[in-house]
Amino acid sequence: MEQIRIGVIGGGASGMTAAIIAAGAGADVMLLEGGERVGKKILSTGNGKCNFGNKSLSAEDYNGAEREWLRECLGQFDERATEEFFGGLGLMWKEKNGYLYPYSEQATAVLDVLRIGLARAGVRVVTECKVREVKLQMQSENGLDHKGFLVISDAGNYHFDRVILACGSQAAPKTGSDGSGYQLAKKLGHRIVPVVPALVQLRCRENFLKEVAGVRAEARLTVLQERENTRNRIRESGELQLTDYGISGIPVFQLSRKVNYILAAKEKNVSPEVEVSIDFLPDHSEEQAERLWQDRIACLDKSGLTVEEFFTGMLNKKLMYLFIKLAGLKRDERAAKTDMRKLQRVFKLCRDFRVHVTGSNSFDQAQVCAGGVDTTQVGTDMQSKVVPGLYFAGELLDVDGRCGGYNLQWAWCSGYLAGRNAAGEGGEHVSFVQNE
Repeated sequence: MEQIRIGVIGGGASGMTAAIIAAGAGADVMLLEGGERVGKKILSTGNGKCNFGNKSLSAEDYNGAEREWLRECLGQFDERATEEFFGGLGLMWKEKNGYLYPYSEQATAVLDVLRIGLARAGVRVVTECKVREVKLQMQSENGLDHKGFLVISDAGNYHFDRVILACGSQAAPKTGSDGSGYQLAKKLGHRIVPVVPALVQLRCRENFLKEVAGVRAEARLTVLQERENTRNRIRESGELQLTDYGISGIPVFQLSRKVNYILAAKEKNVSPEVEVSIDFLPDHSEEQAERLWQDRIACLDKSGLTVEEFFTGMLNKKLMYLFIKLAGLKRDERAAKTDMRKLQRVFKLCRDFRVHVTGSNSFDQAQVCAGGVDTTQVGTDMQSKVVPGLYFAGELLDVDGRCGGYNLQWAWCSGYLAGRNAAGEGGEHVSFVQNE
């Protein structure tokens, strides 16, 4: 039997995985990468340490695709399969608080074993090969006609029996993710869910944030929307980072997808803003916070403290100075002689400090994108329901995960499924398949 010829377009995490798996299953594989080298984006993941997986994995950690679709995909290649896959490639790895890292905590180690895996599997890698179009084409071999694909690129034209699109999203375009894969998919008849930056910093209109730039603090963030059911409010907790232009940190990244979609849905004649409430005492219930305030008030007359001294130690000094200012107080005035309502205002700002988000940083700063190829047009084998023989993997699909290794886990999972199924072998020749 002739080998199945597979073209993998995109040499990122999912593309390399798909190529290794497909070649390991017996296919003749060529990987086409538009940049000068494969895996460039991997080097920046996890602040250069490459958190490549998470022991706590579920479909609820992802957005975009339907939950049941995701569950079926993740069930075919879960975190244990990731461990086995990279162990089989020769990576030394370790677990830290449920997160998976290369033992050296260097992203280069993950990229190195993937490159070695490509070479050992016999994958032909063509770099600086920007793909411009993928066309369906009738091909003739040994007197037989069959459908195939013509891939038109800057480096020449290629013929394949099957194609895996793993071109990435628009996030971090300097690493090669320029969004061109969306157009390739669209020309082949696929719907593209509107794309916005995700896992990205948010920009706010408040100029006074410059006064607290650089402050890091534990906080709970709540997105406030008009006519919203408070039970379904969007909330995230973690270490918040305040910047001169807005807010950042893990909880902000987790919110950014939903906030960007809310902003995008605003009517054109309405100023696009989303109000966010920040609670800098996230571990306190309403009752505990009230007791804290009453205990503080009880010693007010005896203390002789200034306003600044009265709030010393509650939060970061920069924050307290800003809240005192916003409440209309002076730091050096006597707390016992000032307006009690203004003192209480300072305390309330600690629990409910509001900022107005006007947008996010661009795709350049985004770790991933929300949106992409509509997964209702893609099977759980990663094959297109529109074009048989066409497969998808990675960020090009409308699947994006939370921080914590989930997006790379999706890259390995979708890459594995696309590679295995495109090769048509069901993974029979691949030693690291978890579920036979």
